[in-house]
Amino acid sequence: MNATRFTGPVLPTGEATQLWVVDGRVTHEPQPGAETVASGWIVPGLVDAHNHLGLDDPGAVSDEETERQALADRDAGALLLRDCGSPADTRWVQEREDLPRLIRAGRHVARTRRYIRNFGHEVEPEELAEHVAREARSGDGWVKLVGDWISREEGDLAPSFPPAAFAEAIEVAHRHGAKVTAHCFGREVLQGLLDAGIDCIEHGTGLSVDHVEQMAAAGVALVPTVMQTAKFPEFAAGGREKFPDYSATMEELYARRREVLMSAHEAGVAMYVGSDGGGPARHGHLAGEALAMAEMGLPVEDVLAAVSWRGREWLGWNADLAEGAPADFVVYDRDPRGDLSVLYEPARVVLRGRVVA
Repeated sequence: MNATRFTGPVLPTGEATQLWVVDGRVTHEPQPGAETVASGWIVPGLVDAHNHLGLDDPGAVSDEETERQALADRDAGALLLRDCGSPADTRWVQEREDLPRLIRAGRHVARTRRYIRNFGHEVEPEELAEHVAREARSGDGWVKLVGDWISREEGDLAPSFPPAAFAEAIEVAHRHGAKVTAHCFGREVLQGLLDAGIDCIEHGTGLSVDHVEQMAAAGVALVPTVMQTAKFPEFAAGGREKFPDYSATMEELYARRREVLMSAHEAGVAMYVGSDGGGPARHGHLAGEALAMAEMGLPVEDVLAAVSWRGREWLGWNADLAEGAPADFVVYDRDPRGDLSVLYEPARVVLRGRVVA
């Protein structure tokens, strides 16, 4: 039994202390002879609440590339990943002691010819509930729907399915013990999803004041992925010639990003930090997402809580480093509560009790 020792302020309390790691767990009982590994600000392992491990253009990637993605996330301090849709079977990641803990949602469930090719299951409304039940059974407690996407017929963003189909699918997922989240860029899809009891909204750039108040009252979470929504002008430019209405919509949504984010914060909506790593987005950039959220106006301490202890608690993991907690944490040389940019520079990354970076 090899024990290691870490010293410094431990968040969220910020109380200066020392902790030891034995057999992958935290203990506050002194361990004679333990090697002191690091001193600094100790933060419960970071949470990437919107990740796409095993995905890249044009679809599933090899296990070798998935491993590279996971290691990039891990070395940046992201030790708990919530998968938000991947065409790759990533169950094997959960068997690797050196890779982040992974909560899988399986494949996206989208409308036929209304999503990125090779990413998700593409189904018609009458098939939606059946596919959601299948993903609920094969995942780790989450299902990912594509709530809206560009419609070639309408030339603009439109809901992927009718409200009744969404409602049935969400009810089926809940019956199977799974929560549901959905990709939502626009406005039109949101009310039906919220009325159906969805658990989380991804992106959420179309949210209104009424929507965020309903979310806060019902405990519906928001993962705003602001680095992804910063690309809306690029999306608008790409569709301007063929889909002018869509381009105008994306420009309008982009212009409202900060307003929506601050409205959700003021309403008390629980927000979490997701890099949207996968596809054209790279892995290992969770710190950039946290910093971008703070730069949009969210309080630094709220963002830090969301990317660490509150995010962990939301996903059913330890919110602090109490006695017996899994030894998943990151050590920083400076207090991240005063400067989120320190998240770019972990001094030590500890996963399952081992220093991995």
